[in-house]
Amino acid sequence: MPIPGAIIVPHPPLIIPTVGRGQERGIQATVDAYRAAARRVAAWAPDVLVVTTPHSVMYEDYFHISPGASARGDMAGFGARGTELSVAYDAPLRAEAIRIAETEGLAAGTLGERSPALDHGTFIPLWFLREAGVRCPILRVGLSGFSPLHHYRLGRCLARAAETLGRRAVFVASGDLSHKLRADGPYGFAPEGPAYDEQVTEAMASGDFLRFLTMDQTLCDRAAECGQRSFQIMAGALDGLAVKPELLSHEGPFGVGYGVAVFEVTGRSETRRFAAAYAAAELERRAARRAAEDPWVRLARLSVETYVKSGKPLAALPDGLDAGLTGERAGAFVSLHLGGRLRGCIGTTAPTTDCVAREIVQNAVSACSRDPRFPPVSEAELDGLVYSVDVLGEPEPIGSPAQLDVKRYGVIVSCGMRRGLLLPDLDGVDTVEQQIDIARQKGGIAASERYTLQRFEVVRHT
Repeated sequence: MPIPGAIIVPHPPLIIPTVGRGQERGIQATVDAYRAAARRVAAWAPDVLVVTTPHSVMYEDYFHISPGASARGDMAGFGARGTELSVAYDAPLRAEAIRIAETEGLAAGTLGERSPALDHGTFIPLWFLREAGVRCPILRVGLSGFSPLHHYRLGRCLARAAETLGRRAVFVASGDLSHKLRADGPYGFAPEGPAYDEQVTEAMASGDFLRFLTMDQTLCDRAAECGQRSFQIMAGALDGLAVKPELLSHEGPFGVGYGVAVFEVTGRSETRRFAAAYAAAELERRAARRAAEDPWVRLARLSVETYVKSGKPLAALPDGLDAGLTGERAGAFVSLHLGGRLRGCIGTTAPTTDCVAREIVQNAVSACSRDPRFPPVSEAELDGLVYSVDVLGEPEPIGSPAQLDVKRYGVIVSCGMRRGLLLPDLDGVDTVEQQIDIARQKGGIAASERYTLQRFEVVRHT
């Protein structure tokens, strides 16, 4: 079998004794499981390790595979000078993987490397594998902003490349779980943190790789995980293969979830091809989402789809619109998401047209075509877009950040003619300080400058 197995492992630096200096005993179950997983890999006698890591180069629209003949890394950045290792890259396997990915329409290659040094997401698994006697070359693969299916397909390409070259390849999916497990942890607590860890470890224990693909992206984002896309690539690498799943450990005493799992390949299985099942699940989810959209969101979708397909805005408002759309004036923001990530957001803080409906129509067109952070939305992306419309209340001046609430109020930070606005209740914005800082930076306002604050409420339509 070209792929004898795969492992999922975390990458907390303190698990290395020279870094942890005793703290690693606080995650002893993870240490023990890591060593057990490394021994299993050693027993599989791989020719190459394919390491997927969230801490290598990552681009929104490109899979980066590390170039060169070799690389080195160390733990100096974590206070452990002298803890270092070097590794050779499997250049022929890299070239074949890139060739196959290109034939599959996947953007992957060696462009855009920022640093050749091994990141800690790669270093830490290699440290344990070296300890177990595994010293073969590696392929280091970064993640991307692409969809779960794209990551799965890349895994299939990597596996095909190994099979084509006759490599006995073991896949090492490096990734921590939620970073939001404890209020006293370094990243705080979110209820989605334990929920994510429960779901993802159930998938590890059962070998249900479809769950790696279909897990709710909002849950993943709010849980602040870093390994999900790494697990998706691994799942693709094991496409069509029967596995024996073993969850060796899971713990999170420091507020970050660490899971160690081993998947030994036991043969082939046509029932374990998950791309088609994922596509079907996505179609069902999109249909349900469209059916649940309210009139504000349906109007935003109609505006975007009309403009992207024809190059022209709506010629007239549809008949039968809600009176709240045609009989009121207000500022409105239209936000587009694709694959759980922002794809465009444009709005007006005060009304510029004669009704909310026209405000939505013009801002929807701007969100899909004029947001300077993104290229224009393509027709191929339309089916996957998720919309939200925020209708803004009248801003009111406030004298102190204490009068803000990130869940209830948006904020406008002003300094002279410069203004920055941030909507309320956004993923990843958990404190008033964060909210003000982001809005200030959007307005090009330095922290040292004197600025004023306004707050506003919104009605969010989804």
